[in-house]
Amino acid sequence: MLRRLLPLLLSLACTALQAAQPIDSSRLAALAGDPYWLALGHYESGKLGGWRSYVDDDDFFLAAQGAEDPAAELSATLEALYRDPALGDRHPQCIYPARTRWLRERLALADLPLVECPEFRAWYADIDPHSSVLVFPAAYLNSPSSMFGHTLLRIDPPGSDANGTALLSYALNFGATIEGMDNSILYAWKGLMGGYPGLFALLPYREKIGEYSRLENRDLWEYRLNLTPEETGRMLEHVWELRQIRFDYFFFDENCSYRLLELLEIARPGLRLTAQFPLTAIPADTVRAVKRAELVERIDYRPSRERELLSRAAPLAPAEQLWVQQLAADSAPLQAADFQALPAERRALIQDGAYRLVRYQVAGAERDPASAARSYRLLQAINHNPPPRLDIARPGLPEDGHDSRTLQFGVGSRDQRAFAEYGLRMAYHDLTDNLYGFPLGAQIEIAQLKLRQYEGNHWQLQRLDLAGIRSLTPRTPLLKPWSWQLAGGLERVPGVGDDERLVGHLDGGGGFTWQLGDELLAFALATARLEHNRDFAAWLSPAAGFDGGLLWRNRGGNLLLEARGDYFHNGEVRRSLTLSQQIELGDNLGLRLSATRQFSQLSTPASEVQVELRWYCY
Repeated sequence: MLRRLLPLLLSLACTALQAAQPIDSSRLAALAGDPYWLALGHYESGKLGGWRSYVDDDDFFLAAQGAEDPAAELSATLEALYRDPALGDRHPQCIYPARTRWLRERLALADLPLVECPEFRAWYADIDPHSSVLVFPAAYLNSPSSMFGHTLLRIDPPGSDANGTALLSYALNFGATIEGMDNSILYAWKGLMGGYPGLFALLPYREKIGEYSRLENRDLWEYRLNLTPEETGRMLEHVWELRQIRFDYFFFDENCSYRLLELLEIARPGLRLTAQFPLTAIPADTVRAVKRAELVERIDYRPSRERELLSRAAPLAPAEQLWVQQLAADSAPLQAADFQALPAERRALIQDGAYRLVRYQVAGAERDPASAARSYRLLQAINHNPPPRLDIARPGLPEDGHDSRTLQFGVGSRDQRAFAEYGLRMAYHDLTDNLYGFPLGAQIEIAQLKLRQYEGNHWQLQRLDLAGIRSLTPRTPLLKPWSWQLAGGLERVPGVGDDERLVGHLDGGGGFTWQLGDELLAFALATARLEHNRDFAAWLSPAAGFDGGLLWRNRGGNLLLEARGDYFHNGEVRRSLTLSQQIELGDNLGLRLSATRQFSQLSTPASEVQVELRWYCY
């Protein structure tokens, strides 16, 4: 009997010896309020006092009230660190290496039991963290999840930068986890409302390169950070603690960029990056904050496959671009006499353009033997007659564009009635805004409010836009993209008795854009609209219409000439012609001049002119 009890007694004795030493309550309270402990628990101060954690997963916490009580979570962690070492990989020291390191250092816990953590050690050694790179895939309008861009971290092993082996590194990404096949509208709605769980994922960087620069045709910006190997390792220890831990994912605040800022605060305590984003965390703004914190030591640029293709095709004449299309569809003409009659240097450019076009067309698709065969034959031709190196000029840095939030103050007149107008837009760019760092023809507006004050102190809500997205991408001989737009919210339209009626609307359209010059676009779209208007008998009225015009980048800024029309099922016809010119006064300051003429079956024609000062801020 004694022999059976002896191991149990020895185990109880060891546990007693290894129990956590009591800590003074004032010291415990000070530690629980330490910014680093709050960062490890992803705590923020509650709106009505107290604390709450951004982590939405009970598995992350050791205390029952750990999500709201940093002190309780600290006490539970201290107690758990002294558990039986026989737990191995399931021991809290193995599950929470970042917490363990910090508490051991702050409390000089020399009596902690020694625990082997083979799973964590193997994972950490495989990644071999030494340095960090913040990667910013630029905005991509044709994907609802990518309209504002994205950020992720690359974790490099020693020597990666010097040896040019970044593709062997790991990418650390935070993103929404989507189950099933949600359509774009449902995806956008659930993303706004936090309907998706967000998870951290660590995967080979070459896979992310393929996803962004190949599949989604997004330029990649790489910001090498000056984090030390110790700081990078400290951040990775916390990433281990967050494996399969769920956060609620919101597009505008608790998103990829915000979560990565939290990790940088773990790597280098005292940065206070997240405090700069109480409402929204747009990727370009977070990159700007990282640069202001003096974390960036170098910036590298990786052009997308689309940009490489268009750059290669740019010096080709129309007849040569036709050859590119023919060879991409069928490589047999490579040996045709009329193709071989071309100068060798022109054939080299055409062959390379055709190869890039084939690879662009099959990106993201299953392997096709016919396409693979064409690619191989084109590569053979390229090897026999190589083209010159493709040098692509680096575009303007996206974070050097104007700030995301916009304050607006305007004065104007509508049919001899003077008014002042005050506006706020939360994010982040329209067709005539200051252009540096943005592509011509792209618009993403979220949450815009405009209030108008007429003479006699008459105030009215002029418009409340939930979203306004436009993608005017020009067609080329090689690429034939659609242009499209989508908008919804409240706006003033001509009404009965020459009054302006506030209506709810949802409209969109699709069509084409053409490049008429280096800085001149023409567009034409067919549109559809649903409108709730008290002047109409039906609760909801549909309309078909058009939207077309010119967008010109000039010395002063951007000029937009636009004609729109809506033809409702009830006979109402509404048309407008607008001319607006933005004058860029500075990086974050613009002056907009606009004139509009409106026509409606319900009222007499109306004219409006306005001068508006726009200040871009965060």
